[in-house]
Amino acid sequence: MALILSGDTGVPASGMPTGSVIQTVTATASGQQTNTTSTFAATGLTATITPTSATSKILIFANIAGVEKSGGNAYAGFVLVRNGSGIFTYEGELLYNGVSQTNAGSVGTTYLDSPATTSATTYSVSFKNGNNGVGTVAIQTTSGISTITLLEIKQ
Repeated sequence: MALILSGDTGVPASGMPTGSVIQTVTATASGQQTNTTSTFAATGLTATITPTSATSKILIFANIAGVEKSGGNAYAGFVLVRNGSGIFTYEGELLYNGVSQTNAGSVGTTYLDSPATTSATTYSVSFKNGNNGVGTVAIQTTSGISTITLLEIKQ
């Protein structure tokens, strides 16, 4: 049976097979930020998606650019946040030679979430100095641009 499209209505989400990407949202953040504490602080990286079905999954790709550290044995800790609550924590280990900063370039993660809602859902990334506040962690240094991409996956 042939699929016939008329106009530019496309295929409705209900007609797409399981595993299809229904929608994509991307956001960026720039501007250097630092953290000398072990308390999570906002990176400025945030995106909102409104799932078309409560059974949809959200596939999240987050990349924090220009991660550097200085002093002590600091390392960057990150948390992926949904609507203000942490859902996944990950770390970017940065080595320090005791003399100069170390640039990890970027730290990224991929996470598959099940928000179980059709309401607008906001995802963001926060960061901290993972070594109890010893040293400084900086993100989006030089001209680093961080990105977050949200893909709604039909289930």
